Amino acid sequence: MPSVLHVRGFRFYFYSHEPNEPPHVHVDKDSATLKVWLDPVEYARNRGFRRHEINGIVKLVAENRRVLLEAWHEHFGKDNR
Repeated sequence: MPSVLHVRGFRFYFYSHEPNEPPHVHVDKDSATLKVWLDPVEYARNRGFRRHEINGIVKLVAENRRVLLEAWHEHFGKDNR
């Protein structure tokens, strides 16, 4: 489960056993977790974050999308969606 980025207390990471899904990132802070698709950037699943927090996290993902996509393709390979 490689961590890719840490911003404002949020940890952005991938699960290594999800290569057949479209590029996405998981974001945790404390006990809350969010899954965000990278293309297009939109949240897929939320557990514990409030709406305003989700909007802020999605914005952080969008701002760091290039880095996150590069890390995804480096970890899973270019052929994975």
